Amino acid sequence: MIELRDEEVFYAFAPDMEPALTVAQGTEFTLITKDCFANQLKTNDDMLDDLDWDQINPATGPVYIEGVKPGDLVRIDIRSIELTSKSVMTTIPGSGAISDIVEASTYVLDNHDSVLSLPTAKGLLKLPLQPMIGVIGLAPNSQAVPTGTPGEHGGNMDCKLIGQGTSLYLRAAQEGGLFGCGDVHALMGDGEVLVCGAETAARLTFAISVVAGIDLPVPFLATPDSYVTIASALTTDEAYQEAVDMMSRFLTQTAGLPINDSGRLMSLVGNLAFCQVVDPMVTIRFEFPKNILRELGFVDM
Repeated sequence: MIELRDEEVFYAFAPDMEPALTVAQGTEFTLITKDCFANQLKTNDDMLDDLDWDQINPATGPVYIEGVKPGDLVRIDIRSIELTSKSVMTTIPGSGAISDIVEASTYVLDNHDSVLSLPTAKGLLKLPLQPMIGVIGLAPNSQAVPTGTPGEHGGNMDCKLIGQGTSLYLRAAQEGGLFGCGDVHALMGDGEVLVCGAETAARLTFAISVVAGIDLPVPFLATPDSYVTIASALTTDEAYQEAVDMMSRFLTQTAGLPINDSGRLMSLVGNLAFCQVVDPMVTIRFEFPKNILRELGFVDM
């Protein structure tokens, strides 16, 4: 298996990144990722004051995909997510979407046997794991984008549906795409209101290829059950409107539905949801069930 270790990281998706790995289209490869704190917090006594803040949100890569040209629609298949460390959560006074003032703390959490063990004042909770990738993307067109910021290139979307068995579609802006990822969570709720989920180092396996003959609004996600549009903007109103418009374009232009049919179905069976509200931009998604389109004759991508 082709593998890139977590010593090869970057902190901004940039058009001039030098590849750390080159792979052929469709070839499986593995990236080893650090957690969003660069594995700096190892015990409950490790506090944020001790962090090197220049190492926050490292993404492993970049990976050059042979044959990828600017403008190509690229499918990123997430083959596996293996958690390789305990999980870390922090609380930061004055940070996040919770208006009450939390106390500074660090929690290192076990995440084995498919559950996250969370100590609380009322006892130990065991929560089912749902591993997902917070930061994942390609190099942008012109200006560097910090790994902590989401956008059309992907980045820190913090969409909990970006997990094993899904395919993320992005549009390449540079030769080779220049792919990278990090910020894996063992578990994270929609919104990520505390600024962090269960932050975890991981071993991730992908296969990436160009998709010809189809146009999609990006970022676009295909899960086993749903098609999902993902939009990031400075305001909630802008983000939800773009996510809705992207799904409408997919249903009409790609799936071939009349606009009124697509609108009725989006209102009846669609799902509009927050991904995160704590990054420099808000990220919102719109989910549409695959089985409805199958009934109407649309073949799964």
